[in-house]
Amino acid sequence: MTIFRSPAEVPASFGPSAVTIGNFDGVHAGHRQIMRQLKSPGLTPVVLTFDPHPAKVLAPDRAPKLLMTMAQRLRAFESEGIQAVLLLPFSTDLAALTPEEFVRQVLVGTLKARLVLVGEDFRFGHKQAGNIDTLRTLGRQYGFEVSPIAPIEQRHERISSSRVRKLVTEGAVSRACRMLGAPFALEGEVVKGQGIGSKQTVPTLNLAPRNETLPKSGVYVTRTRDIDSTREWPSITNVGYRPTFNGKELTIETFLLGPFDGSSPQKIEVKFLAFVRDERKFDTPEDLKKQILRDASVAIRLHRRLSGLGMY
Repeated sequence: MTIFRSPAEVPASFGPSAVTIGNFDGVHAGHRQIMRQLKSPGLTPVVLTFDPHPAKVLAPDRAPKLLMTMAQRLRAFESEGIQAVLLLPFSTDLAALTPEEFVRQVLVGTLKARLVLVGEDFRFGHKQAGNIDTLRTLGRQYGFEVSPIAPIEQRHERISSSRVRKLVTEGAVSRACRMLGAPFALEGEVVKGQGIGSKQTVPTLNLAPRNETLPKSGVYVTRTRDIDSTREWPSITNVGYRPTFNGKELTIETFLLGPFDGSSPQKIEVKFLAFVRDERKFDTPEDLKKQILRDASVAIRLHRRLSGLGMY
């Protein structure tokens, strides 16, 4: 997959293309369905997205906390067969373009769009002046087809990034997984902890997440991947403040349940599969250790079931 970080990087020979436009935070099942429909003979499937999120520039006090890092989004695009991404730096200058200027300069002039797939509620251009009808009119003028995509529902509930975000912050990660079409995951560097786990309970990997949206405090069944290699382990993860040790700062501590060979990973991605229990304070570190081992037994049983179903 080729990543262009400005229109100037796109070669004049690029295209023709089939394009979808959006922020795609979470890359949920609805987004994935749109991307699969981009595959059209003779057209390069392209995602046009923005960094930072437009709200961070136009209304920072209302900007959502993002579910995914940009690296995660790009990996998700590639997994759905996207061949090129135009990652536009969002600025007030870009926001000032009229709908026709955006179409002429970016969709047609840069990407040579012949097919554009967007949601029925798509808005674009200065002060969101353009809608799907505007895009259809401009498509007839500039020679591309517009295909609107109806909202996708799951169990009579509309799938959206805001809904997934709410589920994650409530700890309902299993339901979030179903809406995403993949596990919700945090990624970042492994950082040094205070050494409490290795001395008094069980050794863990401590994650400093790059993601903005975090699950609520609690214990989760997870799967942990070393970003710099192919290593991956079943795991159990605690998100919280370590009340047994009077902790003050939020920590994300992962206990690996599989064999650990080689050096400790420097960067990890932790995939959240199921909520186990709320975080609580124990009378002694030994009581906490016993509970962690009970939680691990729950996690091992779930991992075996998922493996048996061929889910990884």
